[in-house]
Amino acid sequence: MPLDFNTTLIEEFRTNAGRLGGPFEGWVLLLLTTTGARSGKEHTTPLGFVEDGDRLLVVGSAGGSDRHPDWYRNVLVHPAVTVELGADTWQATAVAATGAERDELFAKVVAAAPGYADYQKATSRVLPVVVLHRLPADDRTPPDRLDALADELVKVHD
Repeated sequence: MPLDFNTTLIEEFRTNAGRLGGPFEGWVLLLLTTTGARSGKEHTTPLGFVEDGDRLLVVGSAGGSDRHPDWYRNVLVHPAVTVELGADTWQATAVAATGAERDELFAKVVAAAPGYADYQKATSRVLPVVVLHRLPADDRTPPDRLDALADELVKVHD
């Protein structure tokens, strides 16, 4: 999506506590603010999501593009993110699901939002599923990338 389109959507989201009009009327989106992998600057992206218990699932579909979206590459380097949902804003840790867990979560996403299956068919890359874990309001020190990487390595080797 063009940057100006996202900027307009983000402004509308923030002005109306997450309620959108036009082609997105009735949709529930979130805003994900990441830290640029190379630039270190904050970037905000509107995304669809699926609730999975107390966590949110987002997919790096990029509309079926053959390239991972920038926000996905950002969370691999800097997993500490900010999530805006409606009028609520909180800190979260973003963890990319792998292997069988990724497949299971992608199936949940497709069951709730079948359009993601079309995005997967449009590309040869495996669409990543990222789990957003909300941090407690009193926890101001999210794990750094080494902690998140260590958790992933333990999962893979178990």
